[in-house]
Amino acid sequence: QVQLVESGGGLVQPGGSLRLSCAASGSIFSIYVMGWYRPAPGQQRELVATITSDSNTNDADSVKGRFTIRRDNGKNTVYLQMNSLKPEDTAVYYCNALDPRIIPHTGRSVDYWGQGTQVTVSS
Repeated sequence: QVQLVESGGGLVQPGGSLRLSCAASGSIFSIYVMGWYRPAPGQQRELVATITSDSNTNDADSVKGRFTIRRDNGKNTVYLQMNSLKPEDTAVYYCNALDPRIIPHTGRSVDYWGQGTQVTVSS
C-alpha cells in the first residue's frame, strides 16, 4: 500500500506561480510512474503531467511550456512547478502513483491516489 500526501496548493493571481509536492510512502517509489491529474468537463480526471522512473515526461497540451514535473527519488517526492497560471487552471490537483508491474493472472497494474490539493487562480 502506498500513501500519497500532496501539498503546496493555494490562492494565486493570474500569471503567478505555485509548486505542488507529493510525498509517497514506501521503499519502491523509484519504479513508479508518477503523475498529476485534475478534474475536467466530461472526464473524471485529466492528465496534467506524468514522469516515468527514468524521468521521461509527458505534459498536457494545455500546460506545455508553463508546468514542469520532476521527481526526487531520494525524497520519495514528485513536484509540479506551475508558472504563468491562468484562471482555467483552477482545480483540485491529484497525485497518482502507478506501479508498472503487472499483477500475475490479471493483466492489470495497481495505482494509488492522493487526497488532492486545491489550486485557485483568481485576482
